[in-house]
Amino acid sequence: MVRIRLKRMGAKNQPAYRVVVVDGRSPRDGKFIEEVGYYEPLKKGDNAKLKLDRLDYWIKCGAQPTVTVASMIARERSSQAV
Repeated sequence: MVRIRLKRMGAKNQPAYRVVVVDGRSPRDGKFIEEVGYYEPLKKGDNAKLKLDRLDYWIKCGAQPTVTVASMIARERSSQAV
């Protein structure tokens, strides 16, 4: 199954994540199909950016987002609606 999940980047004690579309069997930091955003948890303010058009495409194709990514998508949609 194709999943939309976080890929860990950054240095020790300075996490940064990329939101990627991957085959569900691949390892967390392994090969991915497409990068669709990023998330920097230590940064204040606007710490995430997602390509909602590409996410909609992949979800329409059957990709399943993780719980964390699904909440990030909902937050991004609500911030754009305002």
